[in-house]
Amino acid sequence: MAKSQQTFNKIEKEKQRAKKREEKRKKKEERKSSSKGSSFEIAYVDKNGNLTDTPPDPEDKVEIDASEIEIGVPKKVEGEEEDKHAPKEGKVSFFDHSKGFGFIIDSNTQEKHFVHVSGLIDEIDENDKVTFELERGMKGMNAVRVKKI
Repeated sequence: MAKSQQTFNKIEKEKQRAKKREEKRKKKEERKSSSKGSSFEIAYVDKNGNLTDTPPDPEDKVEIDASEIEIGVPKKVEGEEEDKHAPKEGKVSFFDHSKGFGFIIDSNTQEKHFVHVSGLIDEIDENDKVTFELERGMKGMNAVRVKKI
């Protein structure tokens, strides 16, 4: 006598699949029946950039000339250009000799610039007045060619 091709485990798995299909079908019908009263709302943006539920007044509409819109970096004026390679003056705010790095505060702009021991010409310590040049590093502008004043 031949054995049945379906085992108990196969039958149980098929029952579970049928149950899941039925649950999925019921959920789908529920969504269809409840979606008739849709809760979709329209939001508007007022002149200040805030979301409101009232439409804007067409009388307040402002025409903008598309040619006046600048996209990108504005052009520099000749007198405005800053030379990054010109020597700058500053004060050493922190320097760790054991690790070989520190920070210099620019006298004019009060910006902090990273300095590494490889960018030094003279030995420096904290509170020394120095001249330096700037070069772009991996994380911003770095002070290089640092000399004591």
